[in-house]
Amino acid sequence: MQELLYVLGVVLVVGIVITITAVRAGAILAWVEKALTIGSTALILFTMCFVALEIVMRHWFNSPIQGHLELSSLFVPVIVFAAVSYTQSQNAHVGMTLIVDNLPAGVKNKVEIFTLFLTILTCAVLAYFSFKFTYGEWEIDNVTETPPYWLTWKSAVFIPIGYSLLAMRCLLQMVHRIAPDYYPEHDIVLADELLAPDGQSDQSPA
Repeated sequence: MQELLYVLGVVLVVGIVITITAVRAGAILAWVEKALTIGSTALILFTMCFVALEIVMRHWFNSPIQGHLELSSLFVPVIVFAAVSYTQSQNAHVGMTLIVDNLPAGVKNKVEIFTLFLTILTCAVLAYFSFKFTYGEWEIDNVTETPPYWLTWKSAVFIPIGYSLLAMRCLLQMVHRIAPDYYPEHDIVLADELLAPDGQSDQSPA
């Protein structure tokens, strides 16, 4: 319980700072997201080539690459969580919006605000506990089970990073939906589908 209160306190402080500096924070976050997504894309291509090379080495030269399965598995959290915030900024996550899309504009805006708020809290909690796990992996120098014994924390650290960035992205989107006239949408919201209705805010009538 104490840990959850600590997380809520951090969310409150960070939320206030990001809200005050929303436009600048949005620009910085967008730059970080793009850089991480480029890295994630490059890692996907590298993983494909790496797996293909392992197949060639194993079947044609009878010389498999040691630790290829473990290393490929360690790439997965990096690939996913490095790009998760950028995906949110582009409204590219898979979701069920059949009911929400048919709501009146004002009601839909309020539902989106509430959903983003819950997402922020969830991601903050997951970021905290995944950071604790990563710290534990680093503290004991945990490695994979087979040679060449890859360190696991280098992959795990992208989980709290991804959740933290996702929470910040959702916060910026929530701020825009609450006060779209005050926070310019093109500075902090990167997908047209995520824009608040023209002239709408959380105070708009349903």
